[in-house]
Amino acid sequence: MDDGPVYVRERGSLRRVSDIVLSQPKPASSCRRTNPLVLRKEHFVFTYNSEGSLRYTTKSLFDLALLFVAHNIHHVDSLVGFPEQIGDRLFAAAVENRAFSNTDVSPKALRLFSDAYGQMVLGSLCLRNRFPLLHERMDEIKTFHSLKSLDLFGCRLGDDHEIFHHLTSTSLANSLIHLSIGGNSLSDAGLQRLTAPVRMMKRGLDCLQLLDVSYNPISERALRYLTCLPKLEKLDVSGTSLKLNAGWKKTIWKLLGLVRSEKPLDLFDHSRCKTEGWAEQVHIIRC
Repeated sequence: MDDGPVYVRERGSLRRVSDIVLSQPKPASSCRRTNPLVLRKEHFVFTYNSEGSLRYTTKSLFDLALLFVAHNIHHVDSLVGFPEQIGDRLFAAAVENRAFSNTDVSPKALRLFSDAYGQMVLGSLCLRNRFPLLHERMDEIKTFHSLKSLDLFGCRLGDDHEIFHHLTSTSLANSLIHLSIGGNSLSDAGLQRLTAPVRMMKRGLDCLQLLDVSYNPISERALRYLTCLPKLEKLDVSGTSLKLNAGWKKTIWKLLGLVRSEKPLDLFDHSRCKTEGWAEQVHIIRC
């Protein structure tokens, strides 16, 4: 629609609703700031009364301020200290404004919310068998540093994927307790590299309680690299090169304090893989 005044019919009379600008807002990547004094169509709520006439009311000042900030989220320096309720509504407004669909704005915007609200933004992320998404959206994924659960099964990580640096970073490692890296062609060398920060610098995945390394070509040697994980309680090594005979059952108990389960644990079932948090609304990480 061309720019111009908007008219509504009320009780048989045609009336103009101020001078509402109908042009769409500029992309979030634009360097020009939105003029907060210019009224827009989204500043009004349009409804019909019982007689079928169109009526309008202006949104509250709070809603207008929220809308303005969402339009200009790429100019915000920090949200630390703002109440969670405000952050939740602002995130929803940013999603509606498609701020996270813009690859120039999305990483900064997600980091802005993640720094302020942590696990409320995203506490669990499932990227199972979604290698293209992991590759294309690595910058956004690395902004989530408060994850408790991360499923990267079948993401073609190999032994030296860049995501490993994020997994062992101090910020993420302090919160991550469930990690699935099965089906990734991960060898003993890859597992050695992944656990090196814990073994050498006492930082990294030391809070990990559940680890899935199934369907990777790892051998008995790899188990020794896992002895540095002090809180590890559950380990899935099904489909690997490990030959879990009676001797190795004793070794696993001696090295890791783990007992072999005679049946698969429900905790490693894909049905338990979920993405949870405000960012579940963001289409780039939906399962």
